[in-house]
Amino acid sequence: MLTREQIEAYHADGFLGVEGVFTTEEADDLRRITDDFVEKSRQVAHSDDVFDLEPGHCAETPRLRRIKEPTNQHEVYARARSDKRLMEIVSRLIGPNIRCNGQKLNMKSAEFGSPVEWHQDWAFYPHTNDDLLAVGIAIDAMTLENGCLMAIPGSHRGRVYNHHQDGHFAGAVTEADFNAEGAVPIEVGAGGVSIHHVRALHGSVPNTSSRPRRLLLFAYAAADALPLVPPVTDWEAFNAKIVAGRPTYEPRLTDVPVRVPYPPAPRGGSIYEIQTTLRSCFKITGEFPSASEKVTVKAGKSAHI
Repeated sequence: MLTREQIEAYHADGFLGVEGVFTTEEADDLRRITDDFVEKSRQVAHSDDVFDLEPGHCAETPRLRRIKEPTNQHEVYARARSDKRLMEIVSRLIGPNIRCNGQKLNMKSAEFGSPVEWHQDWAFYPHTNDDLLAVGIAIDAMTLENGCLMAIPGSHRGRVYNHHQDGHFAGAVTEADFNAEGAVPIEVGAGGVSIHHVRALHGSVPNTSSRPRRLLLFAYAAADALPLVPPVTDWEAFNAKIVAGRPTYEPRLTDVPVRVPYPPAPRGGSIYEIQTTLRSCFKITGEFPSASEKVTVKAGKSAHI
């Protein structure tokens, strides 16, 4: 499903956008189920094991920013995680033996969706090698205006930035010399997917549009990439997360830079909660010099629009 040019673009840039992976009907189903969860969130006053709520959430104006462990909540999400088309794409990038090592459904409702500050997923969960990536299934069209993912080309081949503040993990880049120059948006239509390498610097702006942006996110790892932290304590449960191929007893060790996310953030929970501890951060503005100079990523290729 991926062309040679798309695979080369992923390895060069550290991210990729692929249109039309899921059909219009499948995207409609995902939207319908997700709308149902928004309605259910009206009955919830505080974040819990299923719902992560925006500040200002209430029954009259529900503000849901994340559905936790979505495959445990509905079979439509579970089917998407191991979809054959998705596995074909992921296998071309990290190999045929694939483990799912994380999942969530991030939501940016119209005109108030929360931003996510610049970070590297690798800072949260380093492994024995870095053949890990995250796939975002676009339930709605993802645009710069409604808070699509933004990434910095080539950052997956560079340093692992400090994500600590006052000696504690803070969930975002905190180094004073950080520069987000060259960041580009990954814009795809509903049913398309975004893909980013575990070490790619990325984040997203608030939703300033009248349209929602819902993104079903699955993190995948090569089966021979074993977590350095936290350690595996239940081998059977760990291998139950294999979604393609088979597990292995032989982790592959490569020379990759590592920082551990310890001591943990003073405020636990989702990345949104962790990042609230930041005293200062590198705000993602989504501003570009002009429309003619904006760079977007579609079907794995960068193009001026």
